[in-house]
Amino acid sequence: MTLKLGYLGGSIAFGIPLVAASAAQIRAKDFNRFLYWGTIALTTLAGTTLADYFDRSLGIGYLGGSLSLFALVMATLILWKRTLGSIDIKTVYTPKAELFYWTTIMFSQTLGTALGDWMADSSGLGYNGTALLITAIIAALHHFTRVSLVTLFWAAFILTRPLGATIANSLDKSPAKGGLGISDLVATAVLAVLMVICLFVMPQRAGQRGASTELNPV
Repeated sequence: MTLKLGYLGGSIAFGIPLVAASAAQIRAKDFNRFLYWGTIALTTLAGTTLADYFDRSLGIGYLGGSLSLFALVMATLILWKRTLGSIDIKTVYTPKAELFYWTTIMFSQTLGTALGDWMADSSGLGYNGTALLITAIIAALHHFTRVSLVTLFWAAFILTRPLGATIANSLDKSPAKGGLGISDLVATAVLAVLMVICLFVMPQRAGQRGASTELNPV
């Protein structure tokens, strides 16, 4: 890691602003696109370093890390379901529901990173091949199965994380490893600019708390 914080140190460094942003998001009375997507971005950063901590620092490998994190995601969803009766994102309009929501998002981001590393490392498909495989899985779940929309949402959320990770790896890894060799700084800057542009171009819909069951856009 560039700052030499280590995976645990990096997780803590990103985790502190993530906790602050999540608390602000839960307390917010009105939808703020920058706060919401900034919190999502922080879960991505913290999830990446936390996944590396599980995979590498704990010495359990990509598969062990993926299975451990999958167990955490499922445990959070089960606890959420038993506590509030639903894990549908349309019911996330109370502080307690939002707490479960952001906890699940965090573990899902972490699982997605570990899963992407495992697939790229073990499948033999490489970064681009893994990205295509994940895209095909998401499309198949949507078009050829009858899974509930709630299940489809969480499956897609988890799978789009390794999709993004493998695309990012295809940009910044060296050509010898199947990437384009673009520097981390340049790739990060370009992706950050694209994200900001999307915030202004794509329509954002505010959620309502209390009487309504609409959720902030996900």
